[in-house]
Amino acid sequence: MKILSETLEVSRSNLVQTLQTDEKPENGDSRRPLQYRKDASDAELLPRIRSICSERGTYGYRRVTALLNRALLAENQAKVNHKRIYRIMKQHGSLLGRYGKKPTRTHDGKIITLHPNTRWCSDSFVIRCWNGERVEVAFSMDTCDREAMRYVATNTAITGEMIRDLMAESLESRFGNVARLPNPVQWLSDNGPPYTAHETRRFGEQIGLVVCTTPSYSPESNGMSEAFVKTFKRDYVYVSRLESAEAVLKQLPGWFEDYNEQAPHQGLGMRSPREYRRALTLN
Repeated sequence: MKILSETLEVSRSNLVQTLQTDEKPENGDSRRPLQYRKDASDAELLPRIRSICSERGTYGYRRVTALLNRALLAENQAKVNHKRIYRIMKQHGSLLGRYGKKPTRTHDGKIITLHPNTRWCSDSFVIRCWNGERVEVAFSMDTCDREAMRYVATNTAITGEMIRDLMAESLESRFGNVARLPNPVQWLSDNGPPYTAHETRRFGEQIGLVVCTTPSYSPESNGMSEAFVKTFKRDYVYVSRLESAEAVLKQLPGWFEDYNEQAPHQGLGMRSPREYRRALTLN
């Protein structure tokens, strides 16, 4: 029944009700038209949905729903269901195109942690500018709340010294002006030279980090960082103006701030990283 309803693109409950009814029309035709349930307030939601889609063209219906509900709650209005938003967006051609996933190497380890400041992950990526310049960015992220705590960026190349600065700034962002972590925190990264340098590993251990690196040829072992890079490039880099390295460096603070404060995350109950952190503090 589920496959049939998806093929016909109709509600499953509507289809069940239609098939189970014994009544027949006067003309003897037992077939009944399958219709979507329409809500008069859909017309009121449509301009809001279009506004969000216009501002954030890479957002799918679930993240559009999260931003819309955030605005509705601020106005003391009832939230809407994501299935309803999906229907409205589909009717008006606002859904994103589907994409297939490439087969990847199986990874059975768990990167996500249940409590903040248990494991931090880090990675670097390159932004290519329209004039041929490039910007390299390295960031640190908490694997519980997904906040991009700190980042470093340069128009040359990321060095071990910059990674050590990133470690120190991450420590300060979570625990203030202290010399060492109050409890050991794992620092997960790939095997890039800036991360595996002896000075970097020693510095990490001095401030209380447990430095860990992924197995060779296994980027899935640092999957949260990989996912963040993909999301960051899709939602910010690829929809912005990248005339030069200078232009990109000026935009980076706003991109990271918007991600931390506004971007809904499915793993956080469609809350942004800082919304989730504030909820943890209240609890």
